[in-house]
Amino acid sequence: MNEILAKGSRWSLEQGYGTKDDLATTEEYGYMKQADPQFVSHTAIARGKPQLGTLGAGNHFLEIQAVDSVYDEKTAEAFGITGVGQVVVMVHCGSRGLGHQVASDYIREMEKAYGFEGLPDRELVNAPFQSELGQKYFKAMCAGMNYAFANRQMIVHWIRDSFKKVMGTDHGMKQVYDVCHNIGKIEKHKVDGEVKELCVHRKGATRSFGPGRDEVNEIYRGVGQPVFIPGTMGTASYVLVGTAEAEEKSWGSTAHGAGREMSRSEAIKRFRGEAVAKELEQRGILVKAARWKGIAEEHVPAYKDVDEVCRVSNEAKLGKLVARLVPLGVVKG
Repeated sequence: MNEILAKGSRWSLEQGYGTKDDLATTEEYGYMKQADPQFVSHTAIARGKPQLGTLGAGNHFLEIQAVDSVYDEKTAEAFGITGVGQVVVMVHCGSRGLGHQVASDYIREMEKAYGFEGLPDRELVNAPFQSELGQKYFKAMCAGMNYAFANRQMIVHWIRDSFKKVMGTDHGMKQVYDVCHNIGKIEKHKVDGEVKELCVHRKGATRSFGPGRDEVNEIYRGVGQPVFIPGTMGTASYVLVGTAEAEEKSWGSTAHGAGREMSRSEAIKRFRGEAVAKELEQRGILVKAARWKGIAEEHVPAYKDVDEVCRVSNEAKLGKLVARLVPLGVVKG
């Protein structure tokens, strides 16, 4: 586990999961050098150990999708998207219970050290970045990011393996991009006309850097980084590309997904998982989940309109539309 927390996707590659090309298309090349496993608790490691290589519940998913529309052929080609009808696979998951525990551990420590009086939510408690506690948390969070990289790398490997078993080949199954989410990263941005080094927190958001930015992987530096905005298992997901305008307007950020319209508890009260699955099957979308409750929580009306979310992102130039993807088969954790 300490090796995973220190090495990220590199550990997965060493164990035979994935390819070197996958690292070339992973944010940070699959490895956060600031990670320090010693600041991750034994409880977090114990939670993460049996969950490595798994999706998890909630809004995490694995979807087989088809390209429905292409808006920017040149950028789509750079990403390996060849046109309408192409089959793609999208995965959304992160650092599982390990990352959740890291956050819980340090929220508790920050409460003790600084309190959260005056904050609208206790989870907004914080510590100065350069403080001892701030540095410990940042290094632990980076270790959680490395776990997430390794986790997704293993899932990608097994996706290819599954396709190969059924189809006889996994030829052409190249990774487009593995992007971080719900994290804080050290970046340089303009503040009141002056370039400053900041810790940028993206919660419910994803990075959207445009062409030429040093942090963008070399393979995409000429076009900008790929951005993914998933919708729901019954609507669509989008591929966008980062923009220079986003760097000016939102420190290089756009939406991470459609966003919930309804709480999970409300969705469970209103919908039955079996009925939702049957409704989707009638529309040609197959859904499988560990529990019916998980399907009810994620039903289409529980989320905002992803088409509108992405239209706004495109018009605000926070992320430029590249392609629209529609679901064929969905696996929920």
